[in-house]
Amino acid sequence: MSSTYYFKTMPASGPKSYPSRIAIVGDLGLTYNTTSTVDHVIGNNPDLILLVGDVCYANLYLTNGTGADCYSCSFSQTPIHETYQPRWDYWGRYMQPVTSKIPIMVVEGNHEIEKQVENQTFVAYSSRFAFPSKESGSSSTFYYSFNAGGIHFIMLGGYIAYNKSAHQYKWLKKDLAKVDRKVTPWLVATWHPPWYSTYKAHYREAECMRTAMEDLLYQYGVDIIFNGHIHAYERSNRVYNYTLDPCGPVHITVGDGGNREKMAIAHADEPRNCPDPSTTPDEYMGGFCAFNFTSGPAAGKFCWDRQPDYSAYRESSFGHGIFEVKNETHALWTWHRNQDMYNSPGDQIYIVRQPERCPTEPKKVSHKC
Repeated sequence: MSSTYYFKTMPASGPKSYPSRIAIVGDLGLTYNTTSTVDHVIGNNPDLILLVGDVCYANLYLTNGTGADCYSCSFSQTPIHETYQPRWDYWGRYMQPVTSKIPIMVVEGNHEIEKQVENQTFVAYSSRFAFPSKESGSSSTFYYSFNAGGIHFIMLGGYIAYNKSAHQYKWLKKDLAKVDRKVTPWLVATWHPPWYSTYKAHYREAECMRTAMEDLLYQYGVDIIFNGHIHAYERSNRVYNYTLDPCGPVHITVGDGGNREKMAIAHADEPRNCPDPSTTPDEYMGGFCAFNFTSGPAAGKFCWDRQPDYSAYRESSFGHGIFEVKNETHALWTWHRNQDMYNSPGDQIYIVRQPERCPTEPKKVSHKC
């Protein structure tokens, strides 16, 4: 039997009650950079950790434990492409001093797909973490919701069907309709692949998910969206349908936790960096939804030729974020770079809700052509 461990539960739901600090981490892995990120997270003493996908990268290791960026490429003739499950155990033991004391909520990333025999996927992810799926009316570990004081968190799946006829979409619509903003003023959504990223890596890869779900999240007044996947940091201005919108959510990408893959550096808006549109769809989900922009400064183009207006700040550095809700309308967001001292933020901003300007009841959506 293990030792006895203690952790602090989330405060009761209510507009005056919030966790002191929430750490947001993505694409963590188990590398030298991971140790620096985790040390910084511990130093910030969070009450809750959100891990926005790509946990330990077990799929990049062969059955002998050595790294391989493509298992099936190295061993194309093997009938079973199992990923290296002991990597999950290594990660669990390394993280035990953290996860034994601080609640951690996880959403799946592409490195959790882990295709196995009998076409099984996401087996390790679904088995190794606890999810309040049943409690939130979900039938899946890929999407669920929970409250942390006056915050309602919605965890969505970027690697399961999300169109309007899918179970996930129907669940999301019901979950949003049940949110009482007098009890949980803040509405925060999280999933792995970002909708608004200006990096060349994975550029507009999740466009089909955006076109399917963005209207619904906007109608219900989602305040902030956290993503990973891009191995860098980026924060948007409030945006909806690629247009600055004071009632749109702030999108924050924190896929810089410490992955064993390279850092994303190149931007799609830099000369000769705009990718071929045919190469952008997600290889697992498929579909093609990313077309040239029809309005604004990038009209007629697939990429901007400068940093887009919706992109407020971007930087290629390892780190993590701390989300501190102060009251019903103000929250402090701080991104910490690993190379900085613990009290030196790389990016910091107050995110302000304006319910009088942006009603939290469902809004009518108009499309621009």
